[in-house]
Amino acid sequence: MINVLIVDDHAIVRTGLRLLLETTAELVAVGEAGDGEEALRQCHALRPDVVLMDLYLPGMDGVAATGRITAELPEVKVLALSTFDLEEHVVAALRAGASGFLPKDSSPEELIEGIKVVHRGEAAVAPRLLVGLIETFVRPARPRPVAAGALPGLTERDRQVLELIARGRSNTQIAEELGLSVSTVKNRVSELFGKLGVRDRAQAVIAAYEAGLVTPGRQ
Repeated sequence: MINVLIVDDHAIVRTGLRLLLETTAELVAVGEAGDGEEALRQCHALRPDVVLMDLYLPGMDGVAATGRITAELPEVKVLALSTFDLEEHVVAALRAGASGFLPKDSSPEELIEGIKVVHRGEAAVAPRLLVGLIETFVRPARPRPVAAGALPGLTERDRQVLELIARGRSNTQIAEELGLSVSTVKNRVSELFGKLGVRDRAQAVIAAYEAGLVTPGRQ
């Protein structure tokens, strides 16, 4: 079972999400919260697997709550919910540690799959949509080409893998482009996250854009 905490300041939305989760055998709503402070308290008390986090909350907003939850309870995954596909708050939530996001008009199937994806430790953001977000709201620190010291500790192969991640490539696609096995790529991606100090692909993409390793408009 995947235990889910629902966070939204509208009771009717929380009720709808709870009813949706009840239709799926693998998911259970273990609690609800109407603001960021309550979400943090509930996370400490209930230790959910996944938090469905609305970004617009009274008091401590969803971005701040995400940062606190992921810092204090790193085993808890946060899936941000946003009214719009492309907005700066989504990038802020990803920076804060959210494992992904979905627009609020997503289908029930997309929401359920998103919960399962972040529970597996993956980033629940469509690669193309993620790239669009980063290109819109992340400003590179320096133009290409990137100096060797811009991403200290990375080998040339690390940088190749990171660039392909930032282009929205899957592990399978990276393996094909670099002539490696999928298992090798998976291991390299995990090691890369450790070197960058990031949790997932979403944060890795942000790091790549901020360092100037990739620039908008090139896929």
